[in-house]
Amino acid sequence: MRAKPLISIITPTFNEEESIEKCIIRVRSVMGNLISGFNYEHIVADNCSSDRTFELLKSMARTDKNLKLIRNSRNVGPFRNMWSALKHTSGDLIIPMIPADLQDPPEVIPIMISKLKEGNDAVFGVRENRNESLVMRLARNMFYKIYTKISDTNIPKNAGEFLLIERKVLDEVLTAEDEYPYIRSLVAQCSQKYSTVSYEWSKRKNGKSKNNWYKLFDQGLNALISNSAVPARISITLGICLSIVSALAALFNLFWFILVPNNVSNGIPTLILVTLLLGGFQLFSLGIIGEYILSINSQVRKKPKMKIRQKINF
Repeated sequence: MRAKPLISIITPTFNEEESIEKCIIRVRSVMGNLISGFNYEHIVADNCSSDRTFELLKSMARTDKNLKLIRNSRNVGPFRNMWSALKHTSGDLIIPMIPADLQDPPEVIPIMISKLKEGNDAVFGVRENRNESLVMRLARNMFYKIYTKISDTNIPKNAGEFLLIERKVLDEVLTAEDEYPYIRSLVAQCSQKYSTVSYEWSKRKNGKSKNNWYKLFDQGLNALISNSAVPARISITLGICLSIVSALAALFNLFWFILVPNNVSNGIPTLILVTLLLGGFQLFSLGIIGEYILSINSQVRKKPKMKIRQKINF
């Protein structure tokens, strides 16, 4: 039995030399000054950074035994990185992500702990106010609205992987054999009762985010495909509706030709319109089907696993 409960905190990194030292110091300050009655381990999982990130981490780890380092053999993206790091946690409570850029503030952790003591087994951090561009806010709001409407899993709007869970929830989450896990969804599925804590999502102060538009789109699409069959159902429904409309149009043209044979146009505009309509729908449907096939392929056809190149302070 531990004298004090242990909190495991994960920070995924890739080329964060401008931010990582500030992140380590701030987490240390929060855990040392604001939270009593808990020990902690801060696990930084580095995605094979090409800058000085890991060198800085190794230097700090020599004097800070609460800081534990994992060095991946290659860059596998933030979600797979967090997933791998979760398997190396030993805490009674776990935070899957505190970002190196500190946009999700560590100072919220004490509030999360108090919420957990109210009988919850998970507490989601909710980014109530985002200090980012209008375009990005609109894109995120659109994603969350779509996800809420079609997803099989109820996740608090604007929640991310900055959340606090009990060990029993993590143990159940890790039973999922997922090659591209959407962690917040798995937590919501495995939690019996959860609460939320709202906070302001601050603007990044150091360095540049590695999550560009393409990566965010990929993550969002993965979240929708892995948690809902609605896109495929929409494709099928539209196909049926278009088939019915096409059949009715064909019958109408047939009867019109019989009744008024001399007034029937050559039909070229109609053929062009129908061809474009059906062609666009077919491409749309193939895209949706392709995403599901890619999702199945990633689960069935295993690729070489990412290896842990180095571990420090474990």
